[in-house]
Amino acid sequence: MALNADIFKVQVHISDMDRHYYQSHALTIAQHPSENDLRMMVRLMAFILNATEELSFTKGLSSQDEPELWQKTLSDEIELWIELGQIEEKRLRQACGKAQKVIIYTYHDKQAEPWYAQMQKSFARQKDLNVYHINSETCEELAKLVTKNMDIQVSIQDGEVFISSDQGQVSFTPTLRYPV
Repeated sequence: MALNADIFKVQVHISDMDRHYYQSHALTIAQHPSENDLRMMVRLMAFILNATEELSFTKGLSSQDEPELWQKTLSDEIELWIELGQIEEKRLRQACGKAQKVIIYTYHDKQAEPWYAQMQKSFARQKDLNVYHINSETCEELAKLVTKNMDIQVSIQDGEVFISSDQGQVSFTPTLRYPV
């Protein structure tokens, strides 16, 4: 965990009907001093949308060599590499070279559109890459759910994500931007 990070305890109960994944996870999330609540919640959503017993948070912003989340095999091979935001082409090549599958979640509407246009050729050169977008309004609503100890219920069906906690409810559908 990052030094001087804020620590959040999250109990998340996932019912993902699309993947037939029904599990509860007790998570400890370290929020880097430069990370705001909005970005932390996008990171949590990336976990929820790809949850498995093996998926884990990494050092994230504290490390240049690791993604935000990853899933590794018992032999330490990277099965899944998850990034947030508009990553550079070099980072994309690195991720796709190291992992069997790469997923990127963007979340700033105004910054994501020019980035998508700029990266289309780079996307086409990679295999096993998916890029999703969570709109800015949804991210702001997610940030309102943040407390030091969160208990979150999540239901996913037909691509729609419904989140409920004592702080409120949010529903959204991540938009698949690549491949389309």
